[in-house]
Amino acid sequence: MIIVVASGKGGTGKTTIAVNLALSLERVQLIDCDVEEPNDHLFLKPEIKETYSVKVMFPEIDEEKCNYCGKCSEICAYNAISVLTNSVIIFPHLCHGCGGCVLLCPEKAMKEGKREVGIVNIGKKENLRFIEGKLNISEVMAPAVIEEAKSFIDLSMDAIIDAPPGTSCPVVASLKDVNFCILVTEPTPFGLHDLEIAYEVAKIMNIPSGVIINKSEKDDIIESFCEKNNIPILMRIPFDKKIAELYSKGIPLVEGLPEYKQKFQKLFETIKELVK
Repeated sequence: MIIVVASGKGGTGKTTIAVNLALSLERVQLIDCDVEEPNDHLFLKPEIKETYSVKVMFPEIDEEKCNYCGKCSEICAYNAISVLTNSVIIFPHLCHGCGGCVLLCPEKAMKEGKREVGIVNIGKKENLRFIEGKLNISEVMAPAVIEEAKSFIDLSMDAIIDAPPGTSCPVVASLKDVNFCILVTEPTPFGLHDLEIAYEVAKIMNIPSGVIINKSEKDDIIESFCEKNNIPILMRIPFDKKIAELYSKGIPLVEGLPEYKQKFQKLFETIKELVK
């Protein structure tokens, strides 16, 4: 079973849930798909065994064949190619690697090249398998790194995916082909607003979901939304200074407060029942 931990905004506690759920289970893998700012390793401190480069298609120009007709620039939806009188300029960070310019060049002056946009680290922490995607600085092609990180998932094991914040393309890439989505929220108007958006994304992708309320205190607005949409509330983590102190020191909740290990195990069993 592949479970993704998501939310509509940053800072709600996705990493807390993903890391502690993974640490509470036997024979599991944790995939950090928050590739722009991966931080699961800060809590796990895994031993990295392998590193793989993530590359995307990037057009290369044969200046001898090019007649500067401008066809490549016309079909580029992202304005990554600019054709001048006697030169062609390609903007790497705008190129999405679709290959349209290569296919449609009448002079066959374009060919497919490759450039690195990130890396995938694979390691372990005791019995936990760890996969981390990391986008290179200044790059924007987060989905490519996420998809590459997910390609290393061992389908014979349960997997927990720590998704990026928000509801944009990187989140959709993280949600693709999963069995269940945990939506982490907090009982504030902002938390509710972003939960509504995240829930709609999971609903459109036909992924069953449930809510965890972090910093739980006065949960009325979240409870009302969940009741209205028939969304199960899977767990509540109280607004507790001890939990914040553990997080600030990089200590997993299940290590600092061992009673939570059983709670996360119960959470996993509940999700298994909902997926059936």
